[in-house]
Amino acid sequence: MDVLAKLERLMKENDWTYYRLAQESGLSQPTITNIFKRNAIPHIDTLEKICDAFGLSLAQFFIEDDEKFVPLNNSQKDLFRHWEALPKDKKRIIEDMIELTYKSTK
Repeated sequence: MDVLAKLERLMKENDWTYYRLAQESGLSQPTITNIFKRNAIPHIDTLEKICDAFGLSLAQFFIEDDEKFVPLNNSQKDLFRHWEALPKDKKRIIEDMIELTYKSTK
């Protein structure tokens, strides 16, 4: 995977400049500029901050097949965090409710 090409694509999709990426990620503008001008792969902690700015996890960033990528908003991320804390029986109740709701909307 070409990390820099993917970052450039994300910047273009969001209409972001280096300056805007620096603002959104909390990184300095020279850090962002140097990554691209020196053609350097960012360290993992830097890349994580950049991904956070785009609303992506590192796992989502490294998915190469865009058709499988599903961006999550903050509400969805919270839902997954809460989901992980639920016991199996409560998860099953919610799954059943979702399934019934889905079937009734068809």
